[in-house]
Amino acid sequence: MEQTTIFWFRRDLRLEDNHGLFRALGQGNVIPVFIFDPDILSGLSPDDPRVTFIHQQLQSINQNLQRFGSGVHLFHGKPNDVFKHLIDRYRIKAVFTNTDYEPYAQKRDHLVKTLLASQGIPLIECKDQVIFERSEIVKDDGNPYTVFTPFKKKWLSRFYPELTLAFASEKHLEKLARIAPNWLSLKDIGFTASSIPVKPINTEFLDHYDAIRDFPAKDQTSYASVHLRFGTVSVRKMVTLALRTNETYLSELIWREFFMQILYHFPKTVDRPFKSRYARLPWRNDPADFKKWCHGKTGYPLVDAGMRQLNQTGYMHNRIRMVCASFLCKHLLVDWRWGEAYFARKLLDFDLSANVGNWQWAASTGCDAVPYFRIFNPESQLKKFDPQSQYIRRWVTDLDELSYPQPMIDHKEARQRCLDFFKTHLNN
Repeated sequence: MEQTTIFWFRRDLRLEDNHGLFRALGQGNVIPVFIFDPDILSGLSPDDPRVTFIHQQLQSINQNLQRFGSGVHLFHGKPNDVFKHLIDRYRIKAVFTNTDYEPYAQKRDHLVKTLLASQGIPLIECKDQVIFERSEIVKDDGNPYTVFTPFKKKWLSRFYPELTLAFASEKHLEKLARIAPNWLSLKDIGFTASSIPVKPINTEFLDHYDAIRDFPAKDQTSYASVHLRFGTVSVRKMVTLALRTNETYLSELIWREFFMQILYHFPKTVDRPFKSRYARLPWRNDPADFKKWCHGKTGYPLVDAGMRQLNQTGYMHNRIRMVCASFLCKHLLVDWRWGEAYFARKLLDFDLSANVGNWQWAASTGCDAVPYFRIFNPESQLKKFDPQSQYIRRWVTDLDELSYPQPMIDHKEARQRCLDFFKTHLNN
């Protein structure tokens, strides 16, 4: 039996400029695989649009590989069990994959690496979803940065153009193994197709990004976050684009890497405050208040528009995310983890490090977060960023009806309650 090389697709669902795939193809006779992990899928709705999107991308990859007599082999099961099956079936020389930095992924990959090593098979991980990973951008003493601005300065000082050179994986696909793929339908993994689409990247967003990025009615954001999350676009491509045209967007990409390295170095932040003293905050956590926030029925049109957009489309404008998160944590005094979990279920671009980082930022519990006394006023935010009410009227269709609720709490009262809450419990 001829030796084969396995390439394990994860957060890198593309054939172009794929580092791990490029390295694997250099070994020849490559079998690409993707594993639907029940530990990741459990708890998702049966029509979760992200699962549909992943399956669609795999279908697209498969169609492209048909001309090479190959395709992606799909499996549904725990990765260790899948690799036991692959070891029994093939003479595997090596397994290549692109590094995933989340806590669960690190544990999963350690188990797989141990299993493979017991059979003399290396698991070779490649840097693909970031420009700088793990401890490549640290302080001079070797400790991780916990404030964004110095992290960004070090990132820029360490950057050189060759870091964005593409890995031409798409030019070597003839080195794939000519084996009919093992295919699974959505039904085979317990899911049905979602009607919520993923938008393509808006290639014109950088033309006016600085001027209009905070105005949700303009609908001129990049829509790249979903594609970066699932790796349907290379981060090297997006950084190259930002370097050529827009420093502000480059900063957003650096924020993405900042939160990734925070989660990598401080995995406790998945469910615990970065600032330890904030762990003793006795959040009100009123289930009725939380339900109104989830359903977009707070009586604050900008908050309600954002939540209804999220519920209907899986998207929410970044400025509105900040307003909605601040409202939940500061106006309603609901634990940021409740909001983080809700966004995790609903956001098409859900990325654990960014979601946790941004929610802790809004709740003032995270690294480099807003101070607790900074409390977004949803009414003034509306006047500033949606002055013609175009955005809110797009999503709050009952705004002028008697059924639309009154504000569930007065802003001034909520602000004072929030200040008293933080002062009392942080000073005790």
